[in-house]
Amino acid sequence: MAKPPAKPFWRAKSLEEMTPEEWESLCDGCGRCCLVKLEDEKGEVHYTDIACRLFDGETCRCRDYPNRRKRVRECVLLTPETVRESASWMPKTCAYRLLAEGKDLPEWHPLVCGDPEGPLKAGILVKGRTVSEKLVRRRDWEKRILRDPI
Repeated sequence: MAKPPAKPFWRAKSLEEMTPEEWESLCDGCGRCCLVKLEDEKGEVHYTDIACRLFDGETCRCRDYPNRRKRVRECVLLTPETVRESASWMPKTCAYRLLAEGKDLPEWHPLVCGDPEGPLKAGILVKGRTVSEKLVRRRDWEKRILRDPI
């Protein structure tokens, strides 16, 4: 008699139980967490199309991921311990947020569909839709708030 397939790690383990490799593999590479977000007086978070100065808008990756916290003071280092307190500003499609909220990964996530291009095909990536924060004055950030979050 065949054994039933094992549960995928993100369903079998808590965030705290994951290995560093498993934790990193949850990132779908959308780039949305690297966008400048503004919080209004009601506490609502608004996304802009402005990306962190280390963000590569064509690859949707950080140009200096290992040293990002040293180079960008505001960069939030997500860990199993901090993800729940950071969830409110994270994209609603973010695997870290979804799992912290007790939800499952979306069907287009590379770990689910087996296709590294799943997020691209689903239109989740911010690839080619951002401007570097180096090119926008802070006083103009509010003008860059997205009506329809990407």
